[in-house]
Amino acid sequence: MKYGFYLPTRGKSAEPEALTALVQNAERLGFTSVMIADHIVFPVEIDSKYPYTLAGNFPGHGDALEQLALMTFVAAKTERLRLVSSIMVIPHRNPILTAKMLATIDLLSNGRVTVGVGVGWLKEEFEALDAPDFHKRGAVSNEYIEIFKKLWTGEPVEHAGAFYQFNKVRCQPAPVQTPHPPIWVGGHSRAALRRAARYGDGWHPVGANPAVPMTPQELAGLIDQLKQFMDEEGRDFGKMTISFKAPLYDLNKRAGREERLPFTGSQDEIVEDVRTYQSLGVSELIFDFRSDSYDNDLAQMESFASMVMAVA
Repeated sequence: MKYGFYLPTRGKSAEPEALTALVQNAERLGFTSVMIADHIVFPVEIDSKYPYTLAGNFPGHGDALEQLALMTFVAAKTERLRLVSSIMVIPHRNPILTAKMLATIDLLSNGRVTVGVGVGWLKEEFEALDAPDFHKRGAVSNEYIEIFKKLWTGEPVEHAGAFYQFNKVRCQPAPVQTPHPPIWVGGHSRAALRRAARYGDGWHPVGANPAVPMTPQELAGLIDQLKQFMDEEGRDFGKMTISFKAPLYDLNKRAGREERLPFTGSQDEIVEDVRTYQSLGVSELIFDFRSDSYDNDLAQMESFASMVMAVA
C-alpha cells in the first residue's frame, strides 16, 4: 500500500517554511504523494451547496494558494514525492495554458506529476473566473482532457471541438512521463466513473465525506461499475490505479459513535482497515492531517507513519 497526504493551502501551516518542512518530513517518513487542492477565488456570497459537509456549507475562509504555483514550489523542495492535483477543476483554466504548465512542472520535477481532475461544484467561482457554462462543465472537462492528451503526445496538433478550437500548434517541451502524466479522475457519480473509464489512468474517489460516506461494500460496488465501463471502452482495468481519499484517521478514538468508523479505533483495527481496502483493489490511501498548526500536522503524520505505515 502507498500513502499520500493533503498539503495545507491556507493558514499558518501554508507559509513557506512550514510547507517546506512538512513535505521534506513527509519524504523522510515514507509518504508517496502529496495532494494539492484547487480554489482560485472565493465569492463572498455562495449559494452553491458544498458536497462534502452535511449542512452543505463551505468551511473555507477565502484564502488559498494557487494550485499549480504550489505544485511548482513543492517540486523544488522535494526529490521523490509525487505531485498530485487533487482535484484540479478543469474548466477553471485555459486548456492550452494548463497543459503547458503541467508539462513544465513534470519536466522540472523529473516526472513526478499526477493530474487529478474533477468538474467542480462552486458555480459562483466559475462565474467570477468567466469560465465555461457551469451546467456544461462535465462535457467541457471531457474535451479539455482530450486537448491535454493531444498537446502532450502530438506534434503539431489542432483541435475543433464544441467548446474550444485551435489551429495547428507545437507545445514543447513535452512532459517527461510517457505517453503523458497519469490522469486520475475524481468523483464517484455515474458520469465520473464514465470519465474515469474513458480517460483515466486512475480513479480518485472521496471516501472521507460525511455527507455521503463510502463503506467498503459501496466502494466494491463502484469498482465493479468502473470495471464494466472500462470493458465497454475496451480498456484494461488491470492498469487502473485506485487512489482512495480515506475516511477519518483517528487512532484510539471512535468519533463518538457506537459503530466504529473506518480508520478509527485501535492500531490493529486501523491496520485491518488498510488491508480491507487493499483487498478491494485500492493501491494508495490518502489521509488528511491538516489543522491550524504545523506542529500538530507533523505529529499526526509521524504517529500514522509509525503506527500504521510501518505495520500495514
